[in-house]
Amino acid sequence: MELSQNLIKAKRPCADGYKWFLRNRDGGSDYQRLLDALVRADRVADACWLLQQFGPTDAVLMLNALDAKALVFAGTVIVKGSVDIESVIRVGHSIRVGAGIRAGTAIVAGTDIDCGGNVYSGGSIEAGDDIKASWGVEAETRIDCGGNLRAGWYVTAGERISTHGNLFAGDGITAQGAIHCGRGIRAGESIDGQHDIIAGCGIEAGGAIHAGQHLEAGWGIKAKGSIVAEGAIKAGEGIQTEEDILTGAGYGIYAGLNVRVDAWEDCARIIARQKPTELISGSWGPR
Repeated sequence: MELSQNLIKAKRPCADGYKWFLRNRDGGSDYQRLLDALVRADRVADACWLLQQFGPTDAVLMLNALDAKALVFAGTVIVKGSVDIESVIRVGHSIRVGAGIRAGTAIVAGTDIDCGGNVYSGGSIEAGDDIKASWGVEAETRIDCGGNLRAGWYVTAGERISTHGNLFAGDGITAQGAIHCGRGIRAGESIDGQHDIIAGCGIEAGGAIHAGQHLEAGWGIKAKGSIVAEGAIKAGEGIQTEEDILTGAGYGIYAGLNVRVDAWEDCARIIARQKPTELISGSWGPR
């Protein structure tokens, strides 16, 4: 794809970036060539802007390993080994890596990220579709996933975790901010969010569940450990734990919000070590 002067100007670039383009277009105005040249000139933010304006291509970059300061590629990147990026890796389509991915600032894919090892970013991780890692997924700031997020080990974020699909971790899930999931959340160990934990479907943990604010599921909530929220607990169906269900002071526990009242005994049971004093709705049944 050739990017003409008029095409670039129509996107209203910053004055400094447009001057750079005019000075450097003698090497040709091929889309990927410009992205590469911007990265080499330490203008990674401008390269990301250009990719955002003109979108992905069908190009494929295949490598045995990748070790670079930054990479902005309009198509799909396939790496047999590991990826080690000093700052940003951003691609228009997929990132597919046989070993691990490590980036200092951001990992961004227009569609999916598929990794045979660990995915780590010193900043954010973003994907327009699925994120899949055989090991863990870790971001020092936020994780935003347009599809399903699956990790063989843990999922952790220094800020929020947001997925439009399912969120699954073989070990635990931890966020210093909110955890928002369009479908279900399931963890082999504990789920810990320092703000709201909200799932469109069910929430299940092999350990405890703790929400720094509200805990809410469109279906049921189930955990082996205690289910604790500093705010309210709301479930479309039942709530079940082998230990206790606790809310913050002044907040209640609401089960069966999405089923008929006469079906609570079957579909909205509250099962715990002892009956919660804050229980507002649902059918109580001791463990």
